[in-house]
Amino acid sequence: MRELVGLCQLCNHTVYCEDGFLNGAIEESGRLICSDCAKEREEREEQ
Repeated sequence: MRELVGLCQLCNHTVYCEDGFLNGAIEESGRLICSDCAKEREEREEQ
């Protein structure tokens, strides 16, 4: 099952919940971001 959750607050891509898994992340501030933006953030934080 695929359910719309909302839009990424950084790039405006659509974020879905698929089979109980969020295809994105919720930041500590509460912002919803897509999985691509979440991955980019993680990579920048590792540097």
